[in-house]
Amino acid sequence: MPDQSSGSAPLDGIRVIDLSRVVSGPFCTQSMGDMGADVIKIEQPGTGDESRAFGPPFQGGESPYYLSVNRSKRSCTLDLKSEAGRSILWRLLDGADVLIENFRPGAMGRLGFHYEAVAARFPRLVYCSISGFGDTGPDAGRPGYDLIVQGESGLMDLTGEAGGPPTRIGTAIGDLTAGMMASQGIMLALYARHTTGRGQHVKIAMLDAVASLLTYNAGNYFASGESPTRRGNDHPSVAPYQTLQAKDGWMNLAVANDSLWRRYCDAIERPDLRDDPRFATAPARVQHRGVLIPLIVELTAARTVQEWLDLLGPAGVPCGRIRTVGQVCTNPQLTERGKVLDRPHSTAGRVRMIGMPIDLSDTPGRIDDAPPLLGEHTDEVLQGVGYSEVEIRAFRGDGVV
Repeated sequence: MPDQSSGSAPLDGIRVIDLSRVVSGPFCTQSMGDMGADVIKIEQPGTGDESRAFGPPFQGGESPYYLSVNRSKRSCTLDLKSEAGRSILWRLLDGADVLIENFRPGAMGRLGFHYEAVAARFPRLVYCSISGFGDTGPDAGRPGYDLIVQGESGLMDLTGEAGGPPTRIGTAIGDLTAGMMASQGIMLALYARHTTGRGQHVKIAMLDAVASLLTYNAGNYFASGESPTRRGNDHPSVAPYQTLQAKDGWMNLAVANDSLWRRYCDAIERPDLRDDPRFATAPARVQHRGVLIPLIVELTAARTVQEWLDLLGPAGVPCGRIRTVGQVCTNPQLTERGKVLDRPHSTAGRVRMIGMPIDLSDTPGRIDDAPPLLGEHTDEVLQGVGYSEVEIRAFRGDGVV
């Protein structure tokens, strides 16, 4: 794989002023930092990003929650409620390419940094705002917490066992999806700037981002007028395509088309199932799910997970074990490809992390640095935009940084 520690990266020369915190914005800017952008993370003096306090556990006094989405950045503390702090931010924006924030709509305006004011002074700047529900519509201004958006987006109503309660997805899917969409939006705006010479306002609402993931579930509703319901691990349009219990644990089986069905039946030496007209086609298997799935459940229970992988894998039938997070983090498929790595941290020791999911053949990204300590780069950042050591000491004495 490409050497991630040297060579040019695709966002070399791009400077990002990151006012975001917790997950959505930091996840976005971490991906940009990994790809070479100079990300300056602005944090409140004394407390910083509130995710720094999310725990336990803690590693060397640092929250793993914070550490997971804040590598490849420099931390600069700045009190934006002070006139001096706002003056410093204006200077930092001079020469920056991107500003990103995920405050509640209106908060940036109250600080004097609404899009129109910033764009008037820096027309080439790409300004990205992430919010829970957007800045228009009846829910504009509602706080954007992942749990709330998972419910409001319909995702939780689709997740869980049939007849059981709605279930939160086990990661911050609303925040993370919004962060990915923000990264995409910023890249589009930077690309468009080559033609127009101007930046623009990129707006990402968590609700919009997660609702876009409904895809065929929304399509089924639009086509039928019936809202899909929770089905556990069954697929509404494909069978068998679900989680099954083997002799020693859980696994997934994905027989997604008729060719795979025939391969599955041949592998398990059940020509009677292959030739049964009730199961011969994908629609027929869904129609007769009530007969088919109990048979599949009984068959699966007779072998171990590894036995199923050894039997079905060579036959080209998609299947896989249900891994714990710990098993994923030590999986050779990730570790041998450099997707789990560690970097030195001044208080937390060696910080292990999941690496970049994007590989570029000619301009690979690089992960040089662990997440910064609060304010670790404040002096460096301020000196870089012309402040003297005397001025910085005065700012520090006044609580501005």
